[in-house]
Amino acid sequence: MTQLTRRPVLGLLAGFAFAPGAALAQTPLRIEITEGVIEPVPYAIPDFVPENGAAGQYAQSIARVIANNLSGTGLLREIPASAQIGRITSFESPVQFSDWRAVNTRALITGAVRVNGNQITVKFRLFDVVSGQQLGDGLQLDGNTDAWRRMAHRVSDQVYARLTGEAGYFDSRVVFIAESGPRDNRRKQVAIMDQDGENIQYLTDGTALAFAPRFSPTGDRILFTSYDTGFPRVYLMDVSSRRRQVIGDQPGEMTFAPRFSPDGQSVVYSLSVNGRTDLYLLNLTSGQRWQLTATEAIDTAPSFSPDGSRVAFESDRSGNSQLYVMPVSGGAAERISFGQGRYSTPVWSPRGDLVAFTKSLSGRFHIGVMRLDGSNERILTSSYLDEGPTWSPNGRVIMFTREEAGGDPTLMSVDITGRNLRRVRSPGPASDPSWSPLLP
Repeated sequence: MTQLTRRPVLGLLAGFAFAPGAALAQTPLRIEITEGVIEPVPYAIPDFVPENGAAGQYAQSIARVIANNLSGTGLLREIPASAQIGRITSFESPVQFSDWRAVNTRALITGAVRVNGNQITVKFRLFDVVSGQQLGDGLQLDGNTDAWRRMAHRVSDQVYARLTGEAGYFDSRVVFIAESGPRDNRRKQVAIMDQDGENIQYLTDGTALAFAPRFSPTGDRILFTSYDTGFPRVYLMDVSSRRRQVIGDQPGEMTFAPRFSPDGQSVVYSLSVNGRTDLYLLNLTSGQRWQLTATEAIDTAPSFSPDGSRVAFESDRSGNSQLYVMPVSGGAAERISFGQGRYSTPVWSPRGDLVAFTKSLSGRFHIGVMRLDGSNERILTSSYLDEGPTWSPNGRVIMFTREEAGGDPTLMSVDITGRNLRRVRSPGPASDPSWSPLLP
């Protein structure tokens, strides 16, 4: 990934973040994200102004990526260009707010692009049209032209943060299983793409069955399970170099369902040997491992709490699959799911307040969330097969796999209020998503 550099120009803030202590302007425009939000806020984003001839091909494309990101949240609705009265011909010219109020615009995003050789500069401003105030300071990004999409995602994150008060999630990636070929002989490759479905790369060649890839906390490594040797083994891969190695492997053992610890130093996974499946913790530096569970049940799908102190997992120790939480240091596990049906694939929210899960009941599958004590269970989706949730970096959106009867698997997303169910772009049939943290 091309590095983006920071430098102050024209009084705008350099790089991607605001100066420490910088405060947003006090205005009435703030989107409150609650279950009651049903009417998206109208906004406009004219094509960014090309400040020289070479910038023309990027100015429109950057604005379109930002618009797709923001409209995709379900919280904002774009005013189309055909309905706009106002025109932005210079980044420095004052905005004629009356022209934008006339078409019921609530928020306005303006920007400019300049290209010199393979270097690109992107600037943007955000305005509350009703009050006629700018929200926060202007932002400027500098980098190579092949990083223009990342710049658009970074601008999207800043707009989202200023309008909602929460961190954005657009400058991130998704690792998943790309599927191809006939249903009775599927080719499954570990693949990676931007969260909007662009810049797809294949990390494995598909000669061996692979599933359940998972990002490291820094997004530079992944874990996945492969049948490369005929039985499941956990692999650790460096995303940039594609170098990979087997971890936690001993003769006669099957390993699967791995997850990184929040500090990236350890991995928790399932290990099956002699008919028993338990959870183990492996230190990646020393190679030392510890057994966390020791029951006759099948314990699998572990997920760390954000502070690394606890692990959520699924187990059939009560007679069918339910969710449990235990200290990572070992000890008794506490059951947290008590509704009807079977519960599986728990994943801890980055905020630490919720666990997402898969639930099967009466022949249907659902994605849901609950608090850590099992209270406030909320079902977000329902279909023939919904499974395998993964959280956006800000804990606001959940991505998962959906498969309709007789159909191919697809990636879907839904926000934690249960609104804005959307299909995620992918190159074809896709499953097992894992959302990265925000990119550095």
